[in-house]
Amino acid sequence: IRRPPRSTPLYSSAASDVYKRQSRYTLKRSMEEREPMTVQGELLLKKELETLLSERPKISKEIAAAREFGDLKENAEYHAAKEQQGLAEARIREIESKLSRAQVIDIMSIPPSGKVIFGTTIKLVKLTDELEVEYKIVGEDEADVQTGKISYSSPLSRALISKEEGEIVKFESPSGIQEYEIISVKHK
Repeated sequence: IRRPPRSTPLYSSAASDVYKRQSRYTLKRSMEEREPMTVQGELLLKKELETLLSERPKISKEIAAAREFGDLKENAEYHAAKEQQGLAEARIREIESKLSRAQVIDIMSIPPSGKVIFGTTIKLVKLTDELEVEYKIVGEDEADVQTGKISYSSPLSRALISKEEGEIVKFESPSGIQEYEIISVKHK
């Protein structure tokens, strides 16, 4: 019995087509989008990149030394060094991509307007318990709530952007609706 040739390959499916479209969209989007960051954030990324680049030769030497132990299939040192190399190279590519798309914003070069913008430091008071907090709006890589730095894409930052001193801000957080009053907006 002779069968007619298939018009579509066996591996093609609706799910893989969706994946292909999503990955093309993600790649295109990531190449076009600018990555806002402060001057300090850019310096931190450059320092991390410099450190990773200086570790490359050391990792290569570790791989070469591990190869000398013999059978690579059961060589834990070799596999650990290769994994370390892969992680370092991935982080290098990620940092280089972010730096190439970076939109460095120096808040000190922008005249104060009293409005909340990227890079400003905002003093807030939570209306439910009168708790005072101070946050600086920064880039994704710089964000650290413990040190008072929040990402520009966080729900609180999105609610604060373009507001002024004295305004009350409502936003939805994972723990419910929160209300804050803006006490001060500083460029520092």
